[in-house]
Amino acid sequence: MSLGERITAIDSWLLDKACQPLADRLPEKLNALDLGMSFQLGSLLFSAVSIIAVFVLNGMSDFSNMIFNVLIWGLCITFFVALTRMRVLVKPGHPNPFRYMLQGVRLMSIPFTLYTLYQAYTVPPPYFMPMWFNALSNLVFVVGLYLISCQPRPPKARAREDVWTRHLREVGTN
Repeated sequence: MSLGERITAIDSWLLDKACQPLADRLPEKLNALDLGMSFQLGSLLFSAVSIIAVFVLNGMSDFSNMIFNVLIWGLCITFFVALTRMRVLVKPGHPNPFRYMLQGVRLMSIPFTLYTLYQAYTVPPPYFMPMWFNALSNLVFVVGLYLISCQPRPPKARAREDVWTRHLREVGTN
Protein backbone atom coordinates (compact mmCIF):
# COMPACT_ATOMS: atom_id res chain seq x y z
CA MET A 1 0.00 0.00 0.00
CA SER A 2 1.45 3.36 -1.02
CA LEU A 3 1.66 6.40 1.26
CA GLY A 4 -1.19 8.11 -0.58
CA GLU A 5 -3.44 5.08 -0.15
CA ARG A 6 -2.61 4.92 3.57
CA ILE A 7 -3.43 8.60 4.03
CA THR A 8 -6.71 8.14 2.16
CA ALA A 9 -7.49 5.11 4.33
CA ILE A 10 -6.90 7.19 7.47
CA ASP A 11 -9.26 9.87 6.12
CA SER A 12 -11.91 7.24 5.35
CA TRP A 13 -11.47 5.71 8.81
CA LEU A 14 -11.89 9.12 10.47
CA LEU A 15 -15.06 9.73 8.46
CA ASP A 16 -16.62 6.27 8.81
CA LYS A 17 -15.55 5.22 12.31
CA ALA A 18 -15.22 8.49 14.23
CA CYS A 19 -17.45 11.14 12.65
CA GLN A 20 -20.29 9.18 11.03
CA PRO A 21 -21.34 7.47 14.30
CA LEU A 22 -21.35 10.91 15.95
CA ALA A 23 -23.41 12.35 13.08
CA ASP A 24 -25.88 9.45 13.35
CA ARG A 25 -26.41 10.15 17.06
CA LEU A 26 -27.24 13.83 16.62
CA PRO A 27 -30.79 14.91 17.45
CA GLU A 28 -33.27 14.71 14.61
CA LYS A 29 -33.58 18.49 14.25
CA LEU A 30 -29.80 18.98 14.03
CA ASN A 31 -28.01 17.28 11.18
CA ALA A 32 -24.26 16.93 10.66
CA LEU A 33 -24.22 19.44 7.80
CA ASP A 34 -25.79 22.19 9.91
CA LEU A 35 -23.49 21.45 12.83
CA GLY A 36 -20.47 21.35 10.53
CA MET A 37 -21.41 24.71 9.00
CA SER A 38 -21.72 26.14 12.52
CA PHE A 39 -18.22 24.86 13.24
CA GLN A 40 -16.98 26.54 10.04
CA LEU A 41 -18.50 29.84 11.16
CA GLY A 42 -16.97 29.39 14.60
CA SER A 43 -13.60 28.81 12.98
CA LEU A 44 -13.93 32.11 11.12
CA LEU A 45 -14.75 33.91 14.35
CA PHE A 46 -11.82 32.38 16.27
CA SER A 47 -9.54 33.29 13.39
CA ALA A 48 -10.78 36.89 13.41
CA VAL A 49 -10.18 37.12 17.16
CA SER A 50 -6.66 35.80 16.64
CA ILE A 51 -5.92 38.42 13.96
CA ILE A 52 -7.37 41.22 16.06
CA ALA A 53 -5.39 40.10 19.11
CA VAL A 54 -2.12 40.16 17.14
CA PHE A 55 -3.03 43.62 15.85
CA VAL A 56 -3.66 44.85 19.40
CA LEU A 57 -0.35 43.41 20.61
CA ASN A 58 1.75 44.73 17.72
CA GLY A 59 -0.13 47.85 16.73
CA MET A 60 0.70 49.01 13.21
CA SER A 61 4.38 48.00 13.50
CA ASP A 62 3.93 44.87 11.35
CA PHE A 63 1.47 46.10 8.74
CA SER A 64 2.48 43.69 5.93
CA ASN A 65 1.86 40.61 8.09
CA MET A 66 -1.47 42.06 9.19
CA ILE A 67 -2.54 42.55 5.56
CA PHE A 68 -1.46 38.97 4.77
CA ASN A 69 -3.49 37.60 7.70
CA VAL A 70 -6.57 39.60 6.69
CA LEU A 71 -6.27 38.36 3.09
CA ILE A 72 -6.04 34.76 4.30
CA TRP A 73 -9.10 35.37 6.48
CA GLY A 74 -10.90 36.72 3.39
CA LEU A 75 -10.01 33.50 1.57
CA CYS A 76 -11.53 31.54 4.46
CA ILE A 77 -14.72 33.61 4.18
CA THR A 78 -14.84 32.82 0.48
CA PHE A 79 -14.52 29.10 1.28
CA PHE A 80 -17.36 29.39 3.81
CA VAL A 81 -19.61 31.19 1.31
CA ALA A 82 -18.86 28.53 -1.32
CA LEU A 83 -19.76 25.75 1.13
CA THR A 84 -22.96 27.57 2.01
CA ARG A 85 -23.95 27.83 -1.64
CA MET A 86 -23.09 24.20 -2.38
CA ARG A 87 -24.92 22.72 0.59
CA VAL A 88 -27.99 22.24 -1.62
CA LEU A 89 -26.05 19.40 -3.28
CA VAL A 90 -26.28 17.33 -0.08
CA LYS A 91 -29.52 15.37 -0.18
CA PRO A 92 -30.67 12.67 2.25
CA GLY A 93 -30.62 9.23 0.69
CA HIS A 94 -27.89 10.20 -1.81
CA PRO A 95 -24.10 10.06 -1.47
CA ASN A 96 -22.66 13.22 0.08
CA PRO A 97 -20.65 15.02 -2.64
CA PHE A 98 -18.61 16.86 0.02
CA ARG A 99 -17.03 13.54 1.02
CA TYR A 100 -15.08 13.51 -2.23
CA MET A 101 -14.93 17.24 -2.98
CA LEU A 102 -13.33 18.12 0.37
CA GLN A 103 -10.99 15.14 0.69
CA GLY A 104 -7.87 17.12 -0.20
CA VAL A 105 -8.85 19.99 2.09
CA ARG A 106 -9.48 17.58 4.97
CA LEU A 107 -6.15 15.85 4.46
CA MET A 108 -4.18 19.10 4.24
CA SER A 109 -5.91 20.71 7.20
CA ILE A 110 -4.87 18.03 9.70
CA PRO A 111 -1.09 18.70 9.48
CA PHE A 112 -1.74 22.46 9.58
CA THR A 113 -3.82 22.00 12.71
CA LEU A 114 -1.12 19.91 14.36
CA TYR A 115 1.45 22.55 13.46
CA THR A 116 -0.66 25.40 14.87
CA LEU A 117 -1.18 23.42 18.09
CA TYR A 118 2.61 23.01 18.33
CA GLN A 119 3.06 26.73 17.64
CA ALA A 120 0.55 27.66 20.32
CA TYR A 121 2.35 25.44 22.81
CA THR A 122 5.80 26.92 22.09
CA VAL A 123 4.94 30.58 21.50
CA PRO A 124 6.46 33.35 23.67
CA PRO A 125 4.15 34.66 26.43
CA PRO A 126 2.88 37.86 24.75
CA TYR A 127 1.47 35.84 21.83
CA PHE A 128 0.03 33.00 23.90
CA MET A 129 -3.62 34.02 23.59
CA PRO A 130 -3.66 34.88 19.85
CA MET A 131 -1.89 31.64 18.94
CA TRP A 132 -4.30 29.54 20.97
CA PHE A 133 -7.22 31.23 19.25
CA ASN A 134 -5.56 30.39 15.92
CA ALA A 135 -5.01 26.77 16.97
CA LEU A 136 -8.60 26.51 18.19
CA SER A 137 -9.77 27.99 14.89
CA ASN A 138 -7.91 25.31 12.94
CA LEU A 139 -9.17 22.52 15.19
CA VAL A 140 -12.78 23.68 14.87
CA PHE A 141 -12.28 23.97 11.08
CA VAL A 142 -11.15 20.34 10.80
CA VAL A 143 -14.02 19.04 12.94
CA GLY A 144 -16.45 21.06 10.82
CA LEU A 145 -15.01 19.67 7.59
CA TYR A 146 -15.44 16.11 8.80
CA LEU A 147 -19.01 16.74 9.96
CA ILE A 148 -19.89 18.36 6.63
CA SER A 149 -18.51 15.31 4.83
CA CYS A 150 -20.66 12.80 6.76
CA GLN A 151 -23.46 10.98 5.03
CA PRO A 152 -26.84 12.59 5.89
CA ARG A 153 -29.45 10.39 7.52
CA PRO A 154 -32.16 9.20 5.19
CA PRO A 155 -35.53 10.86 5.73
CA LYS A 156 -37.76 9.11 8.22
CA ALA A 157 -40.45 7.02 6.64
CA ARG A 158 -43.79 8.53 7.45
CA ALA A 159 -46.39 6.17 8.76
CA ARG A 160 -49.23 5.70 6.36
CA GLU A 161 -52.31 7.33 7.73
CA ASP A 162 -55.61 5.78 6.85
CA VAL A 163 -59.15 6.71 7.84
CA TRP A 164 -59.13 4.56 11.00
CA THR A 165 -55.81 5.93 12.27
CA ARG A 166 -57.02 9.49 11.81
CA HIS A 167 -60.32 8.67 13.51
CA LEU A 168 -58.59 7.04 16.50
CA ARG A 169 -56.26 10.02 16.86
CA GLU A 170 -59.21 12.48 16.78
CA VAL A 171 -61.24 10.43 19.26
CA GLY A 172 -58.22 10.17 21.58
CA THR A 173 -57.78 13.96 21.72
CA ASN A 174 -61.45 14.71 22.60
